[in-house]
Amino acid sequence: MQELRNKYISAIADAADEATLEDVRLAAVGKKGEVSLKMRELGKMNPEERQIAGPALNALKNEINSALVARKVSLADAALEDRLRNEWLDVTLPSRRRGQGSIHPVSQVTEEVTAIFADMGFAVAEGPQVDSDWYNFDALNIPDHHPARAEMDTFYMYRSESDNQPPHVLRTHTSPVQLRSMEKMGAPLRIICPGGVYRADYDQTHTPMFHQVEGLAVDKDISMANLKWALEEFVKAFFEVDEVELRFRASHFPFTEPSAEVDIRCSWAGGQLKVGEGDDWLEILGSGMVHPKVLKAGGIDPNEWQGFAFGMGIDRIAMLKYGIPDLRAFFDSDLRWLHHYGFGSLDQPSLQGGLSR
Repeated sequence: MQELRNKYISAIADAADEATLEDVRLAAVGKKGEVSLKMRELGKMNPEERQIAGPALNALKNEINSALVARKVSLADAALEDRLRNEWLDVTLPSRRRGQGSIHPVSQVTEEVTAIFADMGFAVAEGPQVDSDWYNFDALNIPDHHPARAEMDTFYMYRSESDNQPPHVLRTHTSPVQLRSMEKMGAPLRIICPGGVYRADYDQTHTPMFHQVEGLAVDKDISMANLKWALEEFVKAFFEVDEVELRFRASHFPFTEPSAEVDIRCSWAGGQLKVGEGDDWLEILGSGMVHPKVLKAGGIDPNEWQGFAFGMGIDRIAMLKYGIPDLRAFFDSDLRWLHHYGFGSLDQPSLQGGLSR
């Protein structure tokens, strides 16, 4: 056994690489290795011989295995040092040339809408995407039994039973920003509120998170005629046409009275949308005169002030203007899609220089 020990300990120390080390392991303690074969001979020995040879063989096997592990670690360390010494990177080399980035259609259309309404004197207002159900529902005259408040439609935030705070939701529209703006700035007021909103829906034309822009104008003598003019000017500028025809259809929204859905005259000849011509009608937004209860919730006296409001989906009007067939593609993070539909990062939409490419 001493000869076996000297033989294999020396062979392990002399192994120059892991392949040689594996050969030594197989020759010593592999299934047919010398030490393994010696251990099989224990069954042929008498009890006295086995009592002496057994512990000695186990000790030899353990010593060889420990030497194998130590040598393997030593070889790995040596290989790493060699790589670190021979493999290096010159960080002073110039970087690879990269193409210019592009702007997402949602960002582009948001900028277009902002530029159009800014020209009409509307400021941009923003607010939290997680808001209390008072701002999201109660202050907007949406009653407790309204279906929009059901958990199947609205994402409610978790709260413990001991939490005394009012329920919070992922906002279902940007209307809470209108309330906060009325509280903060009072009247007169003229704002648009673009941003992300959330509803529990997912298909070709609906996603759980999407983008809206809502508008609010509050003054003493404001009317539906002012609303109609503002929307006509917006549609002409956004779709870059000289003439449009809008159709107002009576509808119901809890936060406006009277309320109307707005259609635009269009043509779908050849599968392409053309605004301002043809015999088809396309619904694009909802609107109306702000309900007195909403004005009062925002701290504005409805006996002295009145206003109009409107709201539309940014993703939807982007799909209409730029021929994007599936809303879900907006959120797929597909660079090929973005390269096709994206906009130049240095192109700033303006009414004077042109909104789109």
